[in-house]
Amino acid sequence: MKLDPFYLIVDSIAWIERLVPLGVKLVQLRIKDRPGSEIRSEIRRAKAVCAFHGCQLIVNDYWQIAIEEGCDFVHLGQEDLAEADVAAIRTAGLKLGLSTHDEAELETALAAKPDYVALGPIYPTILKKMKWQPQGLSRISAWRERVRPLPLVAIGGLNTDRLEGVFAHGADSAAVVTDITMNADPEGRTREWIAETAPWR
Repeated sequence: MKLDPFYLIVDSIAWIERLVPLGVKLVQLRIKDRPGSEIRSEIRRAKAVCAFHGCQLIVNDYWQIAIEEGCDFVHLGQEDLAEADVAAIRTAGLKLGLSTHDEAELETALAAKPDYVALGPIYPTILKKMKWQPQGLSRISAWRERVRPLPLVAIGGLNTDRLEGVFAHGADSAAVVTDITMNADPEGRTREWIAETAPWR
């Protein structure tokens, strides 16, 4: 399986409607602390927008809703993985991406036979408080050997200036949140990411 090198992560359908039409080909919808009915509605709308624009939608956490809504890709953190029914996800035909932050989590992830593995944070991140220190580029190289032939996603503190180093050390895809959503010009920044990741597409 091949992932687009530009992996956008947003927390609402509003962002998907705003940015996916610009040419985004891979987006994760990561919604937190919302009522179940709203989450289902946002996933349903996101699926429609992504289908129209030829963009791969990955649903974060809500694997049951993803199955019920006919989605084809979910991403789980380690805590969510521990509670998820991986067999049900597989039976429904969904692909699975998993987060990792250390060796123990990598072993847990690989045992679940995911379709890709994410490593982070590569650099300091302001998105959420992390108990892990920044991994650095060398950890990408180490993870690359461990997860091969699965795609490896780098996440945490990434911007366009850091892309060359991330890909040179073995990442297949670079995930971004705040460098776009907190930018004064999210559309312009999205176009920059699309252009800068083009050599690895």
